[in-house]
Amino acid sequence: MILAIETSCDDTCAAVVSSDGEVLSSVVSSQAIHDLYGGVVPEIAARSHLELIGPVVQQALGEAGLGLPDIDRIAVTRGPGLTGALLVGIGAAKAISAGRGLPLCAVDHIHGHIAASYIAEPDLKPPFLCLIASGGHTLLAEVNEPGPAGWRVIGSTLDDAAGEAFDKGARLLGLGYPGGPLIERVAAAGDAGSFDFPRANGVDGLDFSFAGLKTSLLYRIRDLGPEQAASRSADLAASFQAAIADQLADRVSKALVETGLARVALGGGVAANGPVRSAIANLGIDPIVPERIYCTDNAAMIGRAAIETSDLDRAAALRIDSYATGASRA
Repeated sequence: MILAIETSCDDTCAAVVSSDGEVLSSVVSSQAIHDLYGGVVPEIAARSHLELIGPVVQQALGEAGLGLPDIDRIAVTRGPGLTGALLVGIGAAKAISAGRGLPLCAVDHIHGHIAASYIAEPDLKPPFLCLIASGGHTLLAEVNEPGPAGWRVIGSTLDDAAGEAFDKGARLLGLGYPGGPLIERVAAAGDAGSFDFPRANGVDGLDFSFAGLKTSLLYRIRDLGPEQAASRSADLAASFQAAIADQLADRVSKALVETGLARVALGGGVAANGPVRSAIANLGIDPIVPERIYCTDNAAMIGRAAIETSDLDRAAALRIDSYATGASRA
């Protein structure tokens, strides 16, 4: 049995996953306090993880009907993410590993999102294309093998991640945080064709860009004025959301042609967005989409990724450190 820990951002997560990939429990404790600030405050996230990590691990074990004596391995997210937040999870994993003499496995967060595809479809075999879109990451990966070295990034964002664009757009519209679910809810009553927002069509290759979209929304709100912008918030939200979904679908379409692959998996919190899922499905493919609880940050995906990841030797396990978003996983 694998006890997995994930603390890359503001969700404190633990899960128990069997050696054949069955998820026995998955606990996610979200830190609602960040809503007050309109985004994640790294130091507050780290402090909250310190308070929550023990109870969350105990809850994951309890829901699985197991205790620490039943655990064979420990898996933990090493990065990318918020350095301070990651260190809390790594510290907890090291303590349990050293205290009980259990092997420790360090997992890349992006590899975890890819591995969530195997939770969604246990018989899935590479090769396939994987779109990861979340608050901290937006990238396309070509997955040729199931292990940590079996995938490569073929396209990534040049500026904001898709989830970050949702958060910033929601802030401009006065909707609050987190932005994705709020924009989707408001957009349901709007017309996605009301405003023509940019799709980053001038960006070469398979890369993404959302900064221009955010700026376009800012200018449109300013031009409309406070009263009219408020009265047309549903149309603005729907058009903004459609621009993100269209750009993601466009890059997936191009990547399928360039790689010759036929299957697409989605991961990351933005993959939980209905219009994004629809835009990918409208390409004429049947995407592999994990349940929403496995799209957002969770430890079950880390435990699943650990199945194809080697354990560290004792000295390396004690030395592991975190690496931040944007840093190399090497």
